[in-house]
Amino acid sequence: MARTLDIDLLRSFVVIAETRALSHAAERVGRTQSALSQQVKRLEQTAGQALFQRTGRGVVLTEAGERLLHHAHRMLRLHDEALAEVSGRGLSGSIRFGCPDDYAQAFLPALLRGFAARHPQVRVQLHCAPTPRLREQLRRHALDLALTSLPDTAAPRAVIRREPLVWVGGPGMDARAHDPLPLALSDPDTLDHVAALDALRRAGRAWRIACASSSLSGLTALVRSGQAFAVLTRSAVPDDLQVLRQDSALPALPEVCLAIEADDTRAGALAEAFSAHIRATLPLL
Repeated sequence: MARTLDIDLLRSFVVIAETRALSHAAERVGRTQSALSQQVKRLEQTAGQALFQRTGRGVVLTEAGERLLHHAHRMLRLHDEALAEVSGRGLSGSIRFGCPDDYAQAFLPALLRGFAARHPQVRVQLHCAPTPRLREQLRRHALDLALTSLPDTAAPRAVIRREPLVWVGGPGMDARAHDPLPLALSDPDTLDHVAALDALRRAGRAWRIACASSSLSGLTALVRSGQAFAVLTRSAVPDDLQVLRQDSALPALPEVCLAIEADDTRAGALAEAFSAHIRATLPLL
């Protein structure tokens, strides 16, 4: 009898490969660890070789498992697309979406509300982190899609929206009263951090890092305390903070470009629909 790959087994296999732990995978798929172990055993019997290797920290894919994972993503995508089309139910399932904190605060409520109105059966699993961390997640196949920042020199075709970077302070804060300038910035490899230091170097302005954090709430808390100045995208500035005038004390900052990046191995109907929605909606917000 010909061997076949069961869709349910493949779905569990992909979740285990992503979480690298049976316990975490069991929580996501709503099965016991014992049931997942039996599914892995059945799939390995069908494949004729081991797909996972157990380690002290969980499980990792074998070479055969890596090859199967590549095919499993495509098979599940085609299966789900075909089922949605023939059943007439439209899109359903979940999509893992990454977004920097500042964009989440400024744009996500409207983006998610509009997408849910069109596709009520789709669940969006949100992960907020700076762009470099989101790209790492995409490379590890832990995200399907991410809204990211590009330099202002990015190719126009990739750009969905442009956002100016601005200096931000609390009410009454005066940058001229501080030397060196105390800064609350995101991670050192992010565009806002790099742009702020480049501008200050060119202006010959001394600075010190009072706080470097990937948490937008942490950065804005320090600004609210009056202890540091931040660099944010204009749309993300909270109402109780103020955009400061660019002058000799605070040199001009560039724009950043917003773009969509995807895990091409997971590209499917859900990712394409959400990407198209973002491209159509974000420039209007």
